Amino acid sequence: MSVAISAAEINKLRQQTGAGMMDCRKALTETNGDFEAAIDWLRKQGQKVAAKRSDREAKEGVVIAKTSADNQTGFIVCVSCETDFVSKNADFVAFTQSIADAAVSNNVKSIEELNEVSVNGAKVSDLINDKLAAIGEKIGIVAFERVEAPYVAAYIHGANRIGVLVAMSKEAEEAGKDVAMQIAAMNPVALNAESVLPEVIERERAIVMDTMQNDPKMTGKPQEMVAKIAEGKLNSYFKENTLLAQPFVKDAGKSVADYLKSAGDVTVTEFKRVAIG
Repeated sequence: MSVAISAAEINKLRQQTGAGMMDCRKALTETNGDFEAAIDWLRKQGQKVAAKRSDREAKEGVVIAKTSADNQTGFIVCVSCETDFVSKNADFVAFTQSIADAAVSNNVKSIEELNEVSVNGAKVSDLINDKLAAIGEKIGIVAFERVEAPYVAAYIHGANRIGVLVAMSKEAEEAGKDVAMQIAAMNPVALNAESVLPEVIERERAIVMDTMQNDPKMTGKPQEMVAKIAEGKLNSYFKENTLLAQPFVKDAGKSVADYLKSAGDVTVTEFKRVAIG
């Protein structure tokens, strides 16, 4: 049984992937409206589209990233809303900032805990309900991240659209900012190849194999050669999409790992990125 595909769904896929309208329609039709499967379908046809990497994206909202006074604990708080009119409002930005401040001062560890802490005598959850009633839009804390390290760098990019935390082995303010900007711009899927989730690796391997099977240049080649080429393509994926292997945005002649070594042999142990998508 075929699923009816709406124009809004086609447009959503087009906006995220950059693929043509007809290709997006076909992708959604072939996958019975499954958005993530449609992205994979487009990639398997050889189209260079971006796979959605995060389930922590909100349509509109404000992202605040900040650290404790000793820079050893970092927090990201994202409060969502429905329109950019609200997200760009100074009062709403200040409202989100007050919630992030509460996260830091109470050293909270989850959204649930954050909703229970007090700001000026009122629980955060009650303040959110009051704000919802006042502005007439659905709002809420949709993302919360927390990291601990000997030094944590926090960075906010693009008018509170992206928040980044970088956990580091020692204090390195400039390197922390540079790497945070790299993460904001390049959106790596993991720290290094070893930390890429197995399901992500299998998904990428399946896309590589399907793409090669559709490539006439691969016809008749020995299976061993095809497998070797596929692994090479997978390694290229790791280089492009894992932080330490990526070319450093300020100097493409070196990797992020090379840059960190030159910056005083600093080690990045973890990072978090939350974006308004």
